[in-house]
Formats: sequence, structure tokens, C-alpha cells
Amino acid sequence: MASDSDAAWERFDALVASAPVTSPWTHAAGEAPTYLPDHGLLAELLAVPVRLGLPTESGAPAKAVDVWAAHELRRAGFGADEVWPRPSPPRVLPYEVGLLREALPKKLSGELFERIDGGKVRSGITSSDAYVLGKAYTKQVDVLIAQWSRGPELMISTKRMGSSFGNNALNRIEESYGDAKNLRGRHPLAATGYLFVIRGTAFRTAASTAERLLDLLIKLAQEPDAYDATALVVYELVGEDGARLDGDPPPDPSRVRIDLPHKMIPPELRIDRFLTTMVDAVLTRTPVDLHVEVRNRRRGTPLPLEESATGALDEMPPGARGGDDD
Repeated sequence: MASDSDAAWERFDALVASAPVTSPWTHAAGEAPTYLPDHGLLAELLAVPVRLGLPTESGAPAKAVDVWAAHELRRAGFGADEVWPRPSPPRVLPYEVGLLREALPKKLSGELFERIDGGKVRSGITSSDAYVLGKAYTKQVDVLIAQWSRGPELMISTKRMGSSFGNNALNRIEESYGDAKNLRGRHPLAATGYLFVIRGTAFRTAASTAERLLDLLIKLAQEPDAYDATALVVYELVGEDGARLDGDPPPDPSRVRIDLPHKMIPPELRIDRFLTTMVDAVLTRTPVDLHVEVRNRRRGTPLPLEESATGALDEMPPGARGGDDD
């Protein structure tokens, strides 16, 4: 019997499968590319647990944010198996195992990956969540890009809060500060971001907390060993007539749609700026022959390069690699 969480994932997957994965960048002559996030998809994903009546404790509201952020990275050009959570089960599958799918004979590949995709093979090969060893402790990372030969390249922590704001929101920020130091302490070159999604009622029922939240989120991205970027997304639950629903839970979850207002978000915390910064951090910290499709979409014109498996070392003469070639 399918659980409520399974029902949410089925709807998440259907929404992502029907969403375009076209480049998010717009290019105008003489101007830097502009990133246009798919706000509509985010609204639809956030609405899923609301319509299913799933509480925060189910984990589904938070997973909606993870699914959306991962989809945005795929829109930027990162591969389907490269970004976790993946758009289909298993949510975490090592990139190299995905390459094995294409390398094996069709019959053998089919038999093996029928077991892997069906969750019958775990033992560290697949997982529902991604964990990364930091400087002091292992931390679950909500959205991750990593490979065996490169280590973590991008890590995004997400938080979603729809009620009970008070000090809870500020406590989440305090926790995230320590998590950032922990992860950057071991992986200083990884692009690290923090995405906070909060319901607009926070600005009406806990205005003081909301203002402090904005201030702390901005400061989190000013520390050199914390986050490269932070972002805040504010959503509202409204009825079919457009009237805002402030109840918790809303009066009629089956008739809810979601608006994403931006007027209370400072420029430093805008989601388009966040995604631009995260993508640029990955590209700046890797050789030009890695993530070629991401670079092509960012530039708007193709590079005269093919994707390398390991980076520029592929093209270096044996004696220049630093290994013992005798």
C-alpha cells in the first residue's frame, strides 16, 4: 500500500516530467545573461503536500523545494543523473553507476538496473538521501552534485516553513551556520548555498522574526567560509477567488493555488541571483572542459569543446600528470 509520501513523490515526478528542461538563460546584446527560474513549477510542487493534506512531519513539503532546486540545476545544463535528488527513483545514485547503465550490454544492463531502480540494491549504492562528510560530522545535504573523482561540487541546504514561525525560523538559521562551516571546512571549493522557503504569513504574524530572518540570511552569504549564496522565497496560499488563506491548514486544500510574491525580498536574497551565483561558482572552480553543456547554456553559444570525463588531465601528456608512468 502506497504511503502519503509515495503519493507526493508520484505527483512531484509527474510535474517535473511535464516541465520543460530548456535553458533558463535569456541573452540580450551587450548585457550579462539573466536567469529566469520556473516559478510556476515551484508553485505547483509546493501545492502538492497542501492538497494532499500532508503535515510538515511527513517531509513532503520540504522535498518539494529539493525537487524544484534539482530541476533548476538540470535546466542549467547539469545531467539528470548528476543532480540529486534524481527525477526518478532511486533519488541518490552515484554518477559513475549511471554511466555503467550505458556501458553494459543491453540485456545485462536491463537486469541489473531493474534491481537498482526498484530499490532492491542498496548497501551504499543507492539511497533516498545524500550524506556528505564535513570537517566535524556527516551532514545530510538536500541538493547535491558530486562525483567520485571530483568530490562534492555543489551543495544546497533547503528549509521550508509554513507555520509556527516564532523563534523556529531563527533556530534554523543558527543550525545552518554551523552546517556551512562544517561542510566548507572539508570541501572549500564546493559551491554551497542555502535556500529558505517561507509562507507569507510570517511577515504578518511574526514581523519582527521575519525582519531578523532577512538580516541573518544576508549575513550568511557574507562569511568567506560559509555560503556562496543564500535566498528567500515567499509563497502565499490563496483560494480560487484570489483571496489569501491565512489558516493553518488552509480551509479547503483541494482548491488551493500558490502565488510567489517578491516585494518583501531584498535583491541579495532573490532566487534568480542565488541560482546564477551557484552555477557560476561551479563553473569558476572547474576546468573549462567540465560541465560544457552548462557553460554553453550560460554563454548562449557553444564552446569548441567536448565534455571531459576527468578534466584537462585527459589532454595532458603522460609525463605532465605527476604520476609514475614508467
